[in-house]
Amino acid sequence: MPTSSGRRLLAVHAHPDDESSKGAGTLARYVAEGAQVTVVSCTGGESGDVLTAGFALPHRASRDMAGLRRLEMAAAQAELGIDHVWLGYVDSGLPPEGEPLRALSFATIPLEVSGRPLVRLIRRLRPQVVVTYDETGGYPHPDHIRTHEVTMWAVEHAAQGLPELGEPWEVQKVYFDRSMSGQRLRALIAALEESAPHDARLPDMRQWSERIGDRGAALTTRVDIGQHLAARDAALRAHASQVEPDSPFFFWPHDLLLAAWPTDDYELVRSSVPAVDGEDDLFAGVEEDR
Repeated sequence: MPTSSGRRLLAVHAHPDDESSKGAGTLARYVAEGAQVTVVSCTGGESGDVLTAGFALPHRASRDMAGLRRLEMAAAQAELGIDHVWLGYVDSGLPPEGEPLRALSFATIPLEVSGRPLVRLIRRLRPQVVVTYDETGGYPHPDHIRTHEVTMWAVEHAAQGLPELGEPWEVQKVYFDRSMSGQRLRALIAALEESAPHDARLPDMRQWSERIGDRGAALTTRVDIGQHLAARDAALRAHASQVEPDSPFFFWPHDLLLAAWPTDDYELVRSSVPAVDGEDDLFAGVEEDR
């Protein structure tokens, strides 16, 4: 995709649909501003289940879940305007406690093997900014945890060594996604209580807030996505096997979001450039000619 700026952002996710539920507004905003924005899906999502009641293509899902997830990802990619790369690993699934992971799946592959394709990609794309999950994965899915580990390993090794994988490249800034912060959810619940105190979603939202607690409290950067909520919603809906069309988890009223919390949120965890207090831009301080 042609770009009009020297900004390059790489977002590394575990499964197709993660890019749309975590930071999609940010991706759409930077695409609109002319940045080169690339999403990596580490796995194909083929071990997932259909999570949508009344899904229109149940037979397609049972016959070819991997193909279905690819079609959904292509639709979400088009809605956001991003570039997209499959890292190529098999979804590890989420087996019951004590049960083994799927053989040869992403979370079972040694880091020094699974990290190499991402090193090569970082060196080819030369992003100044990389976004991924923290060490918990955002939630304890083995592929999300592995995505964190692979990303941090690849960022480190892309800067030096492994000459067979291309010219070294130093990522200037690494962020953890903090879209699931307790602070954000409490602000949205308070706004909903004020505007619609009898809304049927409130009991579930309050329970969710209690479970989250203070998760994601270390926010350093809030990116305004107020003009890109429609693109975010459209990308989410593109993953029709995974997201209910009227899911309150994702589709807060836009007027409420704009009033209470119109940002995607991040924590800056690694930087080779001076930090900027109260960041509102992932590229703050970045040297774009690098």
